[in-house]
Amino acid sequence: MTGSRSDQKGAKEAEKRQLDRVLEEALMETFPASDPVNVIQPPPSKSDHCIRRKD
Repeated sequence: MTGSRSDQKGAKEAEKRQLDRVLEEALMETFPASDPVNVIQPPPSKSDHCIRRKD
């Protein structure tokens, strides 16, 4: 039972690290700017078919 708790804790920590990386990247790409950072990316549109997005 303790193994599943540590797995859940590890998964939450990994998710937090990923969100922190995404936020840091978004901040670096928009600095300096007055607009707030949007961490969540919209799904690609039909016109984005040739653009490969990083997740």
